[in-house]
Parts: sequence; C-alpha cells; structure tokens
Amino acid sequence: MSEQPTNPPQGPQNPYFSYPAPQGPAPEGPPSYAAPETQTLPTQRRPRRAGLAAAVVATALVVGGAAGVGGAAAWSAYDDNGSGSAASPTDHSSSQVVDTPDSPAAEGSVEAVASKVLPSVVKIDVTGSQGSGSGSGIILSSDGEILTNNHVAAIAGDGGSMTVFFNDGTSAAAKVVGTDPLTDTAVIKAEDVSGLTPATIGKSADLKVGESVVAIGSPFGLDSTVTSGIVSALNRPVDVGTDSQNNSTTYPAIQTDAAINPGNSGGALVDLDGNVVGINSSIRTASSSEEQAGSIGLGFAIPMDEVLPIVDQMSKGETPTHARLGISVSDVASKDGAEVLQGAQVQDVSSGSTASDAGIAKGDVITKIDDQLITGADSLVATIRSYRPGEKVTVTYTSGGDTKTASLTLDSDATSSKS
Repeated sequence: MSEQPTNPPQGPQNPYFSYPAPQGPAPEGPPSYAAPETQTLPTQRRPRRAGLAAAVVATALVVGGAAGVGGAAAWSAYDDNGSGSAASPTDHSSSQVVDTPDSPAAEGSVEAVASKVLPSVVKIDVTGSQGSGSGSGIILSSDGEILTNNHVAAIAGDGGSMTVFFNDGTSAAAKVVGTDPLTDTAVIKAEDVSGLTPATIGKSADLKVGESVVAIGSPFGLDSTVTSGIVSALNRPVDVGTDSQNNSTTYPAIQTDAAINPGNSGGALVDLDGNVVGINSSIRTASSSEEQAGSIGLGFAIPMDEVLPIVDQMSKGETPTHARLGISVSDVASKDGAEVLQGAQVQDVSSGSTASDAGIAKGDVITKIDDQLITGADSLVATIRSYRPGEKVTVTYTSGGDTKTASLTLDSDATSSKS
C-alpha cells in the first residue's frame, strides 16, 4: 500500500499516487508530484452546484416514492397473521406523520462543527496546460486568503487558472500567493471578495490518539462534504515525493480514519470545537494499479502547528525556510541473522553544518530527537520539519557501538540543501 496526495499536480509518476494518465506532454516543473486524479473540467461555464443537487434529489424522490408505494400496496393487501387472506377495511392502519422538532445542534457534535466550519472551507477548481483538477481550501482572511496544498495549486503552473467556490454558492477567480513543496502547502488569494468567514486555527499539539475529528472538503468535486472519525495516530512520517532539488516532501502527519478521498486535498481536519488542526493531504490506497482508489480509513493531514510559520512567510511573499541538521540519511541497512537497530543512518555530513560541529559523522545512527523516537530516514526528516531554524534540539545517536547525545541548534535551508 502507498500514500498518495488526494489531488496531486502534474509531474512524473509518483509511486505514492495512482490515477489515469493526463493528456499532453510531461510538464517542466519540479518532479515532486503526479498528475491530477480528477477528470478534465469542461470548457464551458461550470453549472451551478444547485443543478446537480436538484438532479440528485429528484432521482432519490422518484426511486424512494416508487419503493414506498410498492411496499405499502403489498403490505395492505394481506393481514398480519401471514395467512394471505385479504384484510378488511377495519383492520387497516397507516403510519402517522408528525413534525420533527428543529432542535439546535448539541455543542461538540459533528452537526455543530459542520455548521461552524463549512462557511470557512472552499472548493478549488484548477486548470493548467497539462490538465485540470479540483481540491479544497481553508479561508484564512475575510478578504480571500486561502490555505491549500501545493499539489493542488501546482496544477495551474504558469498561465493556468484557479476558481474558488464558496459555501454560499458564489465563486471568484484566485491567484497563487506562495507555495512550499517541502511541506506541500500553498497560499492563494481569491480576487475581489470581502466579508468571508476565516477558520479558527487550533493547536495540533493538543490532539490525542482516539480523539474525534471531522474532515471537511470536496472529495471527487462534491463540495461541502463532511465526514467524521478519530485520530488514529500522531507524528506518522508521510513521504509523498521530492522537490526539484531532490528534497523529500515529508511531514509528521496526523493519521485519521475519517473518510478522505481525492479532492479533499487542502481541506480542513477539525476538532469537535470546530478548530482547524490539520490540512487533509494524502491517503494510503489498497491497490498499486492506475485506477483511483477511495478511502480505506487511512487518511493523513498536515498538522497546523508545524506549518503556521511557513504559511505566515508565504502570506508575506517570503520564501519559506525549514530546519536542517546538515546531513543525508538512509534507513539502517538490514543484516542477515542480526538485530537491526531502528534509526536513520548518516550517509553524508555537510562541512560546517550543525551536525558536523556536534561531532556526528558518516555511519552514525540517529535514534532520537529530543523525546521523539526515530525509526528511519523519513521519521528523521519529518521530525526535523516539525522544528524551526534556530531551535535547539538534543540528538541521540549510536557511534561505534556507543550511545551518545549532542545538543545543537538547527540550521536553515536558506543556506543549506541537505536535511
């Protein structure tokens, strides 16, 4: 099984994503992501969603009505003792029709969360030279700043277009403000809008495994879709590709069993107080075939705490920065008949980096960052991504069979290209 962005951009085949191949030549952009998984958008003006909703409702009414009439007719022709004899008029009774009270949603219920958050989540249609797709976004400001996934915004490329559809049925064109492939985030701006409802941002660090959460977005283009589940795991290393400099897009994800499907990308994962704690971003599929695969209860969201500083940088027009140790790592090589130490094995150390200054060398195996266990290369990268440049950490590692620790200050990738 493999993780895949729930709505990836154009690019070479991503081993973490399966989808129908797009038409046209391969893009020239970063090889981080795969092509969009949704069908190509029609060239004519997009019908209002109310039309689709009406059609679905009408069909449901026809089918439901037919089933109801048939069932009632079959039941009323016989008495209830199973004899098959015709029932007399005096034996006939029918269901009562009563008013359903319009009770307010209970605090902390999924209904209450949906009522609060739906106005703050949008559907995003994107068209570029290599195809089209759709995703979701989270409103950050009343004048149209929206947070989404980089792999959603990247579909537009140079010269493409984006349209944002709001919960009240209105829409607006949008443009990219900033992107960050390493955290798979982007900020876009809807044009000429005001009075929007910004989402309330919560603290992902407060989440607990087993806690109830709600996912809101536009799976398969079905806008304003609400699903619920629990937090299945925290700090799950998720690697969905690489950027143009071969740096991996890896983050310490919130794992959830709330249904997340292609098109949910960029949507909100919220707690039962209606606070956004994550950005729905990828799923793990049950098949490696090229056909779309839906949710199997393994969805992943980018935690808000880790990306808020980067979102702030993008909003200001700055280039996002990330913490670095200044090393290249791999999973620990297995040895026949020997116990394998879990951790990230150092393959190269940059001269002058914080890791080099701390005495970490090639061949050492990093097993812990502060109190976070490191189980492999992705685990180390995801953990370091949860810090900011300049923060201090304690690294536990083995060298020559001895366990050692080093306290160091993390570098910034503004001057370094290695993890």
